[in-house]
Amino acid sequence: MTEHTVRPLAPAARDRSAAWTLVLPLKPLARAKSRLGGYAGERRADLALAFALDTVAAALDCPAVGRVLVVSQDPVAGPLLAAAGAELVTDEPGGGLNPALAHGAAHARRSHPGTPLAALSADLPALRPAELARVLAAVPAGRRAFLADTPGVGTTLLACQGGRSLEPAFGGASRRRHTDGGALELALADVPSVRRDVDTAADLAEALLLGVGPYTAEVAAALV
Repeated sequence: MTEHTVRPLAPAARDRSAAWTLVLPLKPLARAKSRLGGYAGERRADLALAFALDTVAAALDCPAVGRVLVVSQDPVAGPLLAAAGAELVTDEPGGGLNPALAHGAAHARRSHPGTPLAALSADLPALRPAELARVLAAVPAGRRAFLADTPGVGTTLLACQGGRSLEPAFGGASRRRHTDGGALELALADVPSVRRDVDTAADLAEALLLGVGPYTAEVAAALV
């Protein structure tokens, strides 16, 4: 795996105490983004890490976000994401994506009680802070709400205000599951960077057209 130089964020000169807490899950890099293996070969893990680093950097640059919690046990990604400004939650319970998110949400409720909470995909390399702010601002008080991915099948963000339970149901056809579970779908047409998660080479091509962050741009350039 290629060594990454993390660009630390400068401390923001704003009050983050009442801002959103985001929870991002990250698989061990050895198992992450398997569908990119045919495209990226031995650089697949580098891409997965780059996606997460760019997602965390953009999220922390969003004025609506107070903190980012990354749920991961990966010995390489974890310290790098922590150096980039994320809070690391390593004692995930196992069982997959949704148990990890629920565990991270419970940790966030204990450490930052009362703040609004959202689960965000860790593979949004084109994420724009202003677009993320628009999505979070659209979440109604007292409701769970979600944003569908670009194909309209999955989910890239699930959010709730106050003390509501997050109840994540990510993976596969999660748009239907979140709707069936009572979450409100956010109908926003101008936030493509928050919808474009990356699982395949075609997804990455679309993200590159939107404009990806520096970590993904560096790895993608080496694959051309």
